[in-house]
Amino acid sequence: MSSRTVIRGGLVITASDEIHADVLIEDGRIAALAASGAPAAEAFTAEKVIDATGKYVIPGGVDAHTHMELPFGGTFASDTFETGTRAAAWGGTTTIVDFAVQSVGRTLREGLDTWHAKAEGNCAIDYAFHMIVSDVNDETLKEMDLLVEEGVTSFKQFMAYPGVFYSDDGQILRAMQRSADNGGLIMMHAENGIAIDVLVEQALARGETDPRYHGEVRKALLEAEATHRAIRLAQVAGAPLYVVHVSAMEAVAELARARDEGLNVFGETCPQYLFLSTDNLAEPDFEGAKYVCSTPLRPREHQAKLWQGLRTNDLQVVSTDHCPFCFVGQKELGRGDFSKIPNGLPGVENRIDLLHQAVVDGHISRRRWIEIACATPARMFGMYPKKGTIAPGADADVVIYDPHAEQVMSAQTHHMNVDYSAYEGRRTTGRVETVLSRGEPVITEREYTGHAGHGVYTPRSTCQYLT
Repeated sequence: MSSRTVIRGGLVITASDEIHADVLIEDGRIAALAASGAPAAEAFTAEKVIDATGKYVIPGGVDAHTHMELPFGGTFASDTFETGTRAAAWGGTTTIVDFAVQSVGRTLREGLDTWHAKAEGNCAIDYAFHMIVSDVNDETLKEMDLLVEEGVTSFKQFMAYPGVFYSDDGQILRAMQRSADNGGLIMMHAENGIAIDVLVEQALARGETDPRYHGEVRKALLEAEATHRAIRLAQVAGAPLYVVHVSAMEAVAELARARDEGLNVFGETCPQYLFLSTDNLAEPDFEGAKYVCSTPLRPREHQAKLWQGLRTNDLQVVSTDHCPFCFVGQKELGRGDFSKIPNGLPGVENRIDLLHQAVVDGHISRRRWIEIACATPARMFGMYPKKGTIAPGADADVVIYDPHAEQVMSAQTHHMNVDYSAYEGRRTTGRVETVLSRGEPVITEREYTGHAGHGVYTPRSTCQYLT
């Protein structure tokens, strides 16, 4: 049985166009668009009609950086694939790319299989995987080729966290050389973890144990140094590079310089770096622990350079790095020692709304909003135009967005499985009203109508953003 839906009367916004159009959906895909009121649109017939008059019709968001159920610091991220993807849908995101983890001494395949088992049958929206490479050796390098062939086309390495995820420059170079050959994309956590560990030890020895010192020891210059080093290693390898969660203006400058040289170097930032700062890390009574993440929050003056980078396309993507830990019982593990606070913030539900607020505030345009939240992450990670746009043939991942509705962000009303909001009390304009995933309603006029198991695994092609 064929199923058809028509969305009528909305302003359809993609990365390239804005048009008042009706959208015809058939069997889970976009079948056609036609200008509202035109004869072609009037001819659209369907069992279900959604009135989007006065609303935006936008592609479902693509969050290319999440960590559901991630083991970290003796505990686990508090969102499961079920709760996390449901919250993502509430926030207008219809595809996540999560990170499978290779443990040291184990194979990539074992890590990937473990993450498939966590996610399969539990997701409300579609999902894909990157692979965290923690142990570079000859067998790992061969496995990278196999993973690219089956649709896991990006590999994350860490210049931070010695003894856990850390790779040295030689391991990084070898993985980059392999990705240059197999078409994979290396994603880099760029912080000088060896130097940071020295500063952590020295700070704790001085009795500097509060959460705010987390930001003080993870210095912006050490993010910039690692970013520079990663860029040059990628240049030597002839490989593209994607730097995750860029937070420091000095790191943005390194990316801009590399891009001016014509290198395939890309950068991602996250809402926490655009909207929060070291002021939050310094909140009293251990409240600052809620904001501990790595790279860390920076002083407020960095924000202007991040927004500038998004406007000039020196930063291409805004993802969340959603990695929630409850304040009670998890963040509290670091009372008396900031280095034991689990690193990560909740945000998968807030990204689309916060970036729409940036449109309202004049930081970015409407089309740039869609570009950095939907289209470019889909292109960067080999899912476009199946994901990230509204065009004939694309998956019918569609959000009806009310640009005038006002809301107050709060842990009392969010759907993430975490006991605080990083944006508690923040007023924003704009709100998700209805969400379709492959044509199926997941959120219907602010009610959850989806179910675990609707979301399917999505193999990816290689990066579509290379120059």
